[in-house]
Formats: sequence, structure tokens, C-alpha cells
Amino acid sequence: MTQFVHKFSISIYFIIIIVTIVVLAYFGFSFYNLPEEERFFHPLYESLKPSGFFGHGLGIIGTSILLFGLFSYMARKRMKIFSRWGVLKYWLEFHIFMCTLGAVLILFHTSFKFGGIISIGFWSLAIVWVSGVIGRFLYIQIPRTIEGRELSLHEAEEIKNQIADELLEKYQINFHEIMTSKFSEIKAKLISENVHKHDFRKVKKQIRKERILAERIKRLDQMLRLFKYWHVAHLPFALVMLLIMVIHVIVVLTLGYQWVF
Repeated sequence: MTQFVHKFSISIYFIIIIVTIVVLAYFGFSFYNLPEEERFFHPLYESLKPSGFFGHGLGIIGTSILLFGLFSYMARKRMKIFSRWGVLKYWLEFHIFMCTLGAVLILFHTSFKFGGIISIGFWSLAIVWVSGVIGRFLYIQIPRTIEGRELSLHEAEEIKNQIADELLEKYQINFHEIMTSKFSEIKAKLISENVHKHDFRKVKKQIRKERILAERIKRLDQMLRLFKYWHVAHLPFALVMLLIMVIHVIVVLTLGYQWVF
């Protein structure tokens, strides 16, 4: 996947989530904005209540999307048979998108009113989502291969040295000398070395890559520890969320709520 396609896919994810929120909020604002005791008299009550056609549908679709985003990522990450199915980094971004979209639909399914065991499930979902965003930040701080495998300190140092060697051999740039230099200064040096203008962007990209890698190597031990502790918050709440979701579905089916099925 090229950098352009990657950025485009992230933009599409973001737009889908924002449009979903805006459309659902616009469609049901007058209902969701009412106190719970007054909603019964709203013309959209039968449709937007959690057990209504539209509200119930949001719950089913949102849950399906969330579970697909969760288990597809887990399968790609843990099952050898799927290990060649795309880059893990992109699967993580798809996982975050699907779980965010599913959580939005589930939130509108509740019509912003929840109590008892459902409130525990919802706040577990909220904690899982927030911790997932934090986990994404920690994940990208750890140097990895293109396939998503964690690099050891030695491997990361080797890659950093390779980039530094390329800068020195091709463009006569000593990275240690220009580590904190502005690109305008680097550009002036390249011009003085008669480097072609077409190479400026490539050099800038290589220097940026080297700087990012150097910073990540510096913080590697700290990030690995934080990432390890992150699982302590993320995984248990995810299990609680799934357990309460299963209980909720069983209770709903037992009471005879079957939506269109």
C-alpha cells in the first residue's frame, strides 16, 4: 500500500464515522434530547427506542461490526494461516475503525440511556475504546518491520545505521552533524554538493525516517514496558464487555425481541 493510499483509507475511515454520527444525531436529535419519561410521546419513540425497529437494528449492526473488527484482527494477529493477509499495522487501523463505528451505533442503540448491567458493559466498551487509541499510539512508537513484527534493539540500530550510511555515501550528509538542523540548512548543503533537486524530497524523507527511528530507539525500553502494562487495562475490560454483550443478547432473545428475524 502506497503512502497516498494509506492516508486516503484513513481519511475514508474518519469520514464514515463522522458522517454516521452526524446523520444519526440529525435524524434523532429531538428524541435523544428529551428526558426519558417524555420520550414515550415522541412520534419516533416506537422506532428509535432500544427495542424499536431502528434502535434495535442499530444494536445488532453495531455489535456485528464491532465483533467483526475485533475477531478479524485477532485472527490476523494470532493465527498462522492469516499471517500473510496484509500488513498488521493496517489491520490494527481497520480494527480501530470497525470497533469505533460499532461503538457509535451501539451508543445510539441505547438512545443514551443505560443502567444496571448494561451500564457496566457500556463503560467497559468506552474504556476498551480509549485504551485502544492509547494502544495504537504505543504500538507505533515501537520499531517494527513492514509486516508488523517488533524489531529488537540490535535490528533497529542496524536499520538506523543503514539509513545513515546511505545518506553519507549518496549525498555526503553526516546524520550526526545535521541531527537538529532545519531542512533549509540541509537543502543549502545539498545545493553546495551539486545534488539534483529531484533528490531533495528523497533526502528529506530519509532524514525524517532516521530521526524518528533514533527517537524510538531512545524510548524503546519505556515503550515496551508501557505496552505490556497496556494489556492489563485493555484485555480484561474487553472480556467484560464481551461477556455482558453475550448476556444482553441472551436476555433479549429470551424475552422474544428478534428484530426482523
